[in-house]
Amino acid sequence: MTRDVVIVGAGVEGLSTAHALATSGVTNVVVVDRDAIASGGTGRSAGIVRCHYGVPEIAALARESLTVFSEAEERLGSPVGFEQVGYLVGIGEDNLAAFRASLAAQQALGIDTGEVGHDVAAALWPVAELDDFASFAFEPQGGYADGYATAHAFAGSARSLGTTVTQGTAVASIEVRGDAVTGVRLADGTGIATDAVVVAASAWSVPLLSPLGIELPITPYLVQEVLIDPGVDLGARPVFSDMVSKQYVHQRGHELLFGDSGGFERPIPDPDRYPTHAEDAAIERCAEKALHRFPGIADPSVKTTSTGMIDVTPDWNPIISATGIDGLFVAAGFSGHGFKIAPAVGRLMADIVLGRPSSVPDVPTETFRLSRYDEGAPVLSKFPYVGASKIR
Repeated sequence: MTRDVVIVGAGVEGLSTAHALATSGVTNVVVVDRDAIASGGTGRSAGIVRCHYGVPEIAALARESLTVFSEAEERLGSPVGFEQVGYLVGIGEDNLAAFRASLAAQQALGIDTGEVGHDVAAALWPVAELDDFASFAFEPQGGYADGYATAHAFAGSARSLGTTVTQGTAVASIEVRGDAVTGVRLADGTGIATDAVVVAASAWSVPLLSPLGIELPITPYLVQEVLIDPGVDLGARPVFSDMVSKQYVHQRGHELLFGDSGGFERPIPDPDRYPTHAEDAAIERCAEKALHRFPGIADPSVKTTSTGMIDVTPDWNPIISATGIDGLFVAAGFSGHGFKIAPAVGRLMADIVLGRPSSVPDVPTETFRLSRYDEGAPVLSKFPYVGASKIR
């Protein structure tokens, strides 16, 4: 079997890359996954869609991706569960200067966002305690979507253009002759000949590339979230990023999904082995923060919990890059931010594979190159927030 491109990983990054290649006329492509579509981080994503980033190139990727989320049925032929309820972020006094500089940079990129006062925030979240915030920003076009549905929408559209998606097929190794890719070897011993391989397998990309002398600086981290039943109908509320209590919340049906954004993620040794339910300490921390922030919810109760794994790089920004081996590419290390930028990541990765200039405005192809770590040139926020990840 011979393919023009083999993509390893049927998460939203790999599938959006396949879709971008197919719309560019490269359809002799196969996406292979050891499990099923969206069985990794994509299917466990909180699905938040926003453009509020201090890294301009990430903000631009999110801006371009927003159009795809909002026009998914037209562009992909299937809905992705996008609820355009808006995105609200609240910050404390210690982050006010960085916040305003970041907003100005986002607006310069054409992102629909702006600073709003306590009165607007209170109307958006009437059950919230807001006195300890200095200010807020609101993105009316933000919201949340469904990771599983989004991955399947990309897969369905790519398949309709000629791409093959093969599930339950593990890649054992990438075959190289000299300094160029020649194919992949599957776990069943069969092979696929190709001169282009895109590894988009999250933290599982590390052991796949290591035998080739490519050491990805990616560490798997545990993420824990809690689903709370508020006991009342809150109506449609925007996603809320609380940069004072360091938490995020969005509705998932009647319930509210809470996650901790205060740096409590922790490394785990194996991306296949982590707790399937949130630990007691995480639940208690979440409940304490939720009760502080939302005293207007009279009788909340924990409905269930969920856990997941994110693939974290030293600068908390992705690797979207060629490697030192001709025909070998990587899209990994998204550090928990991959879903909201995935549609544009696929375009950027396709551009890199095809050796053409970036088709994503404001995002050069070299921005997220793997070599930046050896060069001492990490991609960092231009407007870092105190107590936030480096991508903010």
